[in-house]
Amino acid sequence: MDFELAPEDDPRRVAVRSWLTEHPRPTGRQLAEAGWVVPHWPRPFGLDADPVHQLIIDEELNRAQVARPNNPIGIGWAAPTILMAGTEAQKERYLWPALAAEEFWCQLFSEPDAGSDLAALRTQARRDGDEWVVNGSKIWTSGAHRASLGILLARTNPDAPKRRGISYFICPMNTPGISMTPIVDMTGAHSFNQVFFEDARLPAGSLVGDVDDGWRLAKATLANERVSLSSGGALWGSGPSAAELIELVRAGGAGPLGPVLRDRLARLWIEGEVLRLMRLRTLSARLAGRTPGPEASVQKLLGDEHGQHVMALAKALAGTSGMLVGSGPAGTLPGSSRRAATQIVFPENLVPGVERVWHYGFVFSPALTIGGGTWAVQRNIVGEWVLGLPREAEG
Repeated sequence: MDFELAPEDDPRRVAVRSWLTEHPRPTGRQLAEAGWVVPHWPRPFGLDADPVHQLIIDEELNRAQVARPNNPIGIGWAAPTILMAGTEAQKERYLWPALAAEEFWCQLFSEPDAGSDLAALRTQARRDGDEWVVNGSKIWTSGAHRASLGILLARTNPDAPKRRGISYFICPMNTPGISMTPIVDMTGAHSFNQVFFEDARLPAGSLVGDVDDGWRLAKATLANERVSLSSGGALWGSGPSAAELIELVRAGGAGPLGPVLRDRLARLWIEGEVLRLMRLRTLSARLAGRTPGPEASVQKLLGDEHGQHVMALAKALAGTSGMLVGSGPAGTLPGSSRRAATQIVFPENLVPGVERVWHYGFVFSPALTIGGGTWAVQRNIVGEWVLGLPREAEG
């Protein structure tokens, strides 16, 4: 890594603080129009900010306890793809409401028979005049029951090889012919859905990019997803972190520790530091003008298992009471740790009790190595892109 954090009197810090003085409780639209939501984007949506400038903005917003709009799929995955490949009309129509979280987005990618092997998807979109007629189903769609819009992958050329003949669409979720059933996970939360398309008609203008070029755009979306899912807290970028758990232990929230738990804490701290340094390595690459590549999958691969380790150790630190619902190490976590994560919809009754955050995270954590590309998919990517092993045969 080769960069230095800016001092307190850096003009970029002063500019953010001055703006926050004028807007102490900014709306999502105000944050978006100021460029604070995606500062690395080009103007007018961003500030063309380099990574250090982004860190400054993050630090100042956190210091002022100002949260960016919560629209992770819209801001983190859909909007960058539309910015990259969308028409000017699509950018004007969808980007500002997405950045301001005025329209919530979901991702319509995975299918019952095309999860880990996404390119095997079967949902079809057939051109009929000025419309696309969509038939098929999607599964594990996070937040579809709350979403106004979705990013949809559908096969537009069934005779092409599986990685070709796929197109990328913007899909209004109130389109006639779309229905869904809830999937309630073992935490008791309704986070996911199965979505069905029965002759759902999308206008021709809903196509992003060129016909049959959707796989290229999907890879761009998934790269953004894996970076998002591998950052910050233990639960896909949110929830409690290893550092927060260790801080609770230091404060005595876990009681006396034996050698086994002390060893597990040391290993957990090492994992957290490795991931932190990998994120800084990615930042350094950005500063040098290099685009992050397979390290996104490496970070997600390590981060998923690390999240499971954090939650398992939190339960172990609770002792025998760890077998009870709602248990976890005693102590107070920062409010930001209880903020909804990228893919997780925390139950409304979770917020008051910090112990319930640990319990919920423990019960949810098996999903970490499945969502956003399973551990097996990530290992395949690392094997091919990093180690140079033979690629999977084209289907």
